[in-house]
Amino acid sequence: MINKIVDEMKQVIFKMKTAINDDIEDIKAANHDKLLDRNDLKLELMDKIVKLKQHLNDELVKELQKGTDVNIFRDKVDSLEDDLRSLYELNGKLASIVLPIKQMYKEMVDDLTEHNGGGSLIDVKA
Repeated sequence: MINKIVDEMKQVIFKMKTAINDDIEDIKAANHDKLLDRNDLKLELMDKIVKLKQHLNDELVKELQKGTDVNIFRDKVDSLEDDLRSLYELNGKLASIVLPIKQMYKEMVDDLTEHNGGGSLIDVKA
């Protein structure tokens, strides 16, 4: 069961990495619609990773309680940890692209509102 869970997690992590790499490429190509379309998929994948992680932990505890030497799963779990670390680093790469863009837009909006007297961009008169 543990090997099956780890294999499933690795597949989900691969899908998540693919989605993040696609995000990076779409940011470069300014395909913003594709980014938004992929958000639901990434949320589902993140949720699945969290649930599988909990399931893996539960199964490891069961094996420990049965007296199993869980070190037999060490290589498999270490490989999974490497994949998760790689996913984290890739996500950091995406964030390093997105955050400066977010800051640029924030500064543009702040600049526009400052030059407009701090109010709204449109002066509505009743």
